[in-house]
Amino acid sequence: MDVVIGIDTGTTATKAVAAGPAGQVRAMASVHYPLSVPGPGQAELDPVKLRDAAIEALVTAAAQAHGRDDRVVAVGLSAFLHGLVPMDGNGAPLGPLVTWADNRAAGLSERIVGTGRAKSLQARTGTPVHPMSPLTKLAWWRETDPAKLRDTPRWGGVKEIVLAGLADEGFLLDLSVASGTGMYDIHRRRWDHEALELTGVRRHQLAEVVPTTRRLRLNPEVAAAAGLHADTPLIIGAADGPLANLGVGATPPGVAAVSLGTSGALRTIVDRPTADRAGRLFCYALTEEHWVVGGAINNAGSVVRWAGQTFAGGFDRPAAEGEDADVRDAALLAEAAEVGPGSEGLLCLPYLLGERAPWWRGGMRGAYLGLRREHGRPHLVRAALEGVCQQLALVRDTFADEGIAMTEVRATGGAVASDLWVSVLAAALDLPVSVADTPEGTALGACLLARHALGELPDLAAAAAMVAIGEPTHPDPHAADLYRRLRPLVERSALAVTGVLTELDRLAPQPLPDTPKALPEGR
Repeated sequence: MDVVIGIDTGTTATKAVAAGPAGQVRAMASVHYPLSVPGPGQAELDPVKLRDAAIEALVTAAAQAHGRDDRVVAVGLSAFLHGLVPMDGNGAPLGPLVTWADNRAAGLSERIVGTGRAKSLQARTGTPVHPMSPLTKLAWWRETDPAKLRDTPRWGGVKEIVLAGLADEGFLLDLSVASGTGMYDIHRRRWDHEALELTGVRRHQLAEVVPTTRRLRLNPEVAAAAGLHADTPLIIGAADGPLANLGVGATPPGVAAVSLGTSGALRTIVDRPTADRAGRLFCYALTEEHWVVGGAINNAGSVVRWAGQTFAGGFDRPAAEGEDADVRDAALLAEAAEVGPGSEGLLCLPYLLGERAPWWRGGMRGAYLGLRREHGRPHLVRAALEGVCQQLALVRDTFADEGIAMTEVRATGGAVASDLWVSVLAAALDLPVSVADTPEGTALGACLLARHALGELPDLAAAAAMVAIGEPTHPDPHAADLYRRLRPLVERSALAVTGVLTELDRLAPQPLPDTPKALPEGR
């Protein structure tokens, strides 16, 4: 069988999937690496490990495919958004890669918002002004180390680092990842003049932006290591979020995708760049004719993992050697499932890592409201899980405000292996939720986009019929009604306590703990 290998570089692992012409998964590989938290507000990755993990995942998946007598006809790429890394003129990293979760630019981001420039920047670039974005990260570099900003030959992100290892080409970046930098005008298709002025970066320090279907040449050494022909096309691909929509078949109008892993996101596809009036949604490219609008949240499965490490009673210790942390999470969720919707009057604002959509405020903190003596660990866990799903429902409400219809949801990510997560999500969104049969929807999306680039899949909407999806979970009417009535309290509480919690953080700053072991990424 002729297969395409999709490589998805995430924040905790790089996944590779080999998929056949009908989207059937024939081989899978995964290479993990640690997220570094060297200080408060920091979140970094070793870019060399990212580059090497992409090569290793490709070699492993190709070997599996060849073991089944499959022929690899192309390779497609996916990468997570909002990373930033200094690079030399040959594409080698000159320091760590700063991830989307890094919050060092929070103060600067607030100042940009305070100038009144944020909405016009978002309207042009499709990316909210937030500490996650390369726009604010580079502006922070300009303030803290202007000489480094000026003298660094190249500034890039995850895709540029991976391409430096896999491709035998120049300094390139796909339209999709460019549209997530906060620096690229998605309407005029060029680096935004005001963004460049704000960051102090010069045009030649940034990559040339090309379509997501651009064919590149594989590095000959990498091709040889993977047992591939030297002329095997490497499709530059897109960002992880848009590709997740494609990989779960959320391409027709009204069908949305939810990624629910360490973090989460809700997205749907439109046919042109779109900016919402209130500046609450992002807009990133999938192709030049397909654009994804949506909102990302910082906290999802990581909240349950944190609960398992924090709350007493057997779940608070680190996993023993050979013990599967996922098994512990499942036991914790089984306890939480015994508690009814609403967690018996307990409300959680699960903002352990701050929050993004729909408010895009970097200084948010978590809280429990309504605690009583009779509340135990199951209530705390369920309330946190409900808080995550309610946050995604707030993003869904923003879609409704913009007149974007939504009739069903397709879900992927490590958290959706849990029936409790899926049932609460369906009730909070008040929509049927179907789970993709493969957990690696983003890598599969990279495969499908590569076939589109090869001309084998002319209509991306046809991907919906190719992707295997389970039976939908329909919302429980009682739970959906309760969550609908609780949601205004979530929003009011979050906005009301933010000032108090931010001031508390200033008065008693604490170093961040080690980041909990992540679930498969949700974007």
